[in-house]
Amino acid sequence: MKRNLLTLLSLTLLLSLSSCTIEVNDDSGTPTNTNPGNTAGVLPEGGKLSGEITSNLTIKKGNYTLEGIVKVADGATLTIEAGATFTVSTAVTSSLVVLQGGKILALGSATEPIVFTTTAKTPGGWGGITLYGRAPIKAVNGNPTAVSEDGNAITYGGTDANFSSGILKYVRVEYAGKKINDGTSETNTFTFYAVGDGTILENLVAYKGTDDGYEFFGGTVSAKNIVSYGNYDDSFDWQDAWSGQNNTNWYAFQTVTGNYGMEIEASANVDNTAPKISNITLIRDTNTAPEVAGSTEISAIQFKRQGTGIFSNVYISGYKNTGGKNAYAVLIQDDATNASQVNAGKVVVSPINYLNSDNLGVWGYAQTNGGKTFTNTATVTKVSLTPGAWATVDGVNLLAGLQ
Repeated sequence: MKRNLLTLLSLTLLLSLSSCTIEVNDDSGTPTNTNPGNTAGVLPEGGKLSGEITSNLTIKKGNYTLEGIVKVADGATLTIEAGATFTVSTAVTSSLVVLQGGKILALGSATEPIVFTTTAKTPGGWGGITLYGRAPIKAVNGNPTAVSEDGNAITYGGTDANFSSGILKYVRVEYAGKKINDGTSETNTFTFYAVGDGTILENLVAYKGTDDGYEFFGGTVSAKNIVSYGNYDDSFDWQDAWSGQNNTNWYAFQTVTGNYGMEIEASANVDNTAPKISNITLIRDTNTAPEVAGSTEISAIQFKRQGTGIFSNVYISGYKNTGGKNAYAVLIQDDATNASQVNAGKVVVSPINYLNSDNLGVWGYAQTNGGKTFTNTATVTKVSLTPGAWATVDGVNLLAGLQ
């Protein structure tokens, strides 16, 4: 009898502990733990994500809203399960920011991606996803730290090349890339500040943002199977001596408005480690114009300010002279980059297949010290990515250009 009584008391205690709930605070929208002993919460279906996340939070499959600048604090982990969709408020400045020491585990799938979108479906409606890590950077003058340009004015840079900010897998971000009112700041669809190579970035889609699809500010992280579709500025961009070594399958489709396919610099640091990317496809639709009429920003790949990169299996199509300006497969913007990086073998784009474009077979040089030529390699074909819900918007297959 005593044993049965103890069993009953134990079951009662377990039921009591398991009944802890998470509710949404009416004032801030921040998930609030109703039992201090429970360290992990779950956002209710249909709930609003806002404010600062200071303890572990899980978001399951379903529909949610995101409002304001949501920050994942140091020590907290935001877990988002496959099939979660967020409608982001454009009435206020909104973005999802993972601070240094915070983590995001966004684990979508090909059939059930994690999606961030807006009701208006207008490019530039919100700030996208930003991760801060603790990996090394080389900013201007070789500085190991710098201040972010995303409006948050956060100092970034660190010493842990292997640092992990978590996982982004099968995540699609739509209509982001917001311009900040101060005139000097802006966000991209995906922004990575000093993110370390312990972070996993796979099968991501940046869709119709008004700045870059992806921008890396230093760090060592690599990315695989990433798509930049219809972004206004550059499809891929980096500075502060980003040095990811294990990148593969990058695809950009520029349409209506777009500048460079890739804009590359190392913040003028001669001593930098060249990032490596295998399998790149850059396609520029026939109706695509630069953001500013008459701009020279119409080439596929631009290197400047000591930018470096070792690229293999590169397929480029559709880069035509526009507005009296020349478009090239590769454009070297300054003599210093040519002398210190191209001639040192830290700028390599080979093999390459450059089709349906102008200035075939020659790199462009904005200054005087260069003149590299190349031969197309017909065996280089487009990147191979598996289509599915993760790369489909409103019934449109974003990977159609790869067929």
